[in-house]
Amino acid sequence: MRGAVAGIWSKIVVASRDGIEARGRATDIDYRLLVPLLSTSVIIQTVYAILRVTTSYRAIELDLPVVWLGVISATFAVLPMVLAVWLGRLLDRGHDAVAAWIGSVLLVLACAGFCFWANSITALLLLTALFGIAHLFLMASQQMLCVRCSGPRGRDAAFGNYVVSSAIGQGLGPYVVAWIGGPATLPPTRPLFVIALLISTVSLVTAAAIRPAPKHMMPPPSREVVPVRTLLRQRGLMAVLVASVITITSQDLLTIYLPLLGTEQNIDVRSIGGLLTVRSIASLVSRLGYTRILRLVPRQPLTLITMTGAAIGFACFALPIPLSGMYAAMTFLGLSLGIATTLSLTNVVDLASAAAMGTVMSLRITGNRLGQAAVPFIASLIAAATGVAGIFAIIAASLAASGASVHFSRQEQ
Repeated sequence: MRGAVAGIWSKIVVASRDGIEARGRATDIDYRLLVPLLSTSVIIQTVYAILRVTTSYRAIELDLPVVWLGVISATFAVLPMVLAVWLGRLLDRGHDAVAAWIGSVLLVLACAGFCFWANSITALLLLTALFGIAHLFLMASQQMLCVRCSGPRGRDAAFGNYVVSSAIGQGLGPYVVAWIGGPATLPPTRPLFVIALLISTVSLVTAAAIRPAPKHMMPPPSREVVPVRTLLRQRGLMAVLVASVITITSQDLLTIYLPLLGTEQNIDVRSIGGLLTVRSIASLVSRLGYTRILRLVPRQPLTLITMTGAAIGFACFALPIPLSGMYAAMTFLGLSLGIATTLSLTNVVDLASAAAMGTVMSLRITGNRLGQAAVPFIASLIAAATGVAGIFAIIAASLAASGASVHFSRQEQ
């Protein structure tokens, strides 16, 4: 009896393994690498959303001046900018799994620090910097793993699944904060930090399941290193990197300044929250259909269409439109921006050479961080001079110009 059960079980295991391998061959995707990658992506985005919000609340608990919120936010980007090129070179040598392991360990250490030592401005600055480094390691390694787990046919599908998993994490984090905070104006930060720590420990398991590249896939040690200056001079790459910064930053500015627009136009908080929820759902829906859309519309015109569509959506908020019009504009904006942000990632992969893929990915993330740190400050100066409508108008113009720049720079190749 025991032998029969063992025989049946062995057949099930063999059939499952063969099924996974056959599916991977059919779709050009290694699902045994993609699944732990997507799991880690959901975790890091959830923890990111919890920690970024809770850190601000802890600064308020410590009665710090408002200016320190900006300093803490900038600290998240400073050290990663210094380490970006070094990390990119590490990834170009084939150590994407090692970077994911290091990032997970640093993430747990940062969360533990927030739980037990985040009781001063110095501690908040140091822990935020550590969290920024962990986030850089994880994000850069995940994007390289998307390349390694898929061939040319399945690459867009792999990245499509990746951005969907990121969107899920970005939705779970705020939900956790709202659940713990309830109706309070200032949520209890210690329980939120503890939850972030517990979730981050799961990343140790999911990251450990990411296996290193086989030795025959590792690049030779003697492979020539491409200088950063040469990379940035590559035709079309700078336009794509700038587009990435603009699309990512525009999402942050929408979240920051839509509540201020609501106060100017007497729109209640529930409606503002509803508008942001509509944007998130629309972006998720468009990302779910990203691969199918890309089969119908080529990458180059799709970039121009979606960035122009996002620009139109932002331009609507610069006009005195009714709330129903805002919901329609937000839906259109979310659908367009969901595809545009995905293309900002896959366009970089499409342009970067295999010898410098990791370096280019790290530069992209660094550019996004720089934009997220500097652009809100510039936007605040614009808002002081023109009002919130001026910010939305400038974002719209930037998106449209950047989309045109990517489109025409690729045409010249």
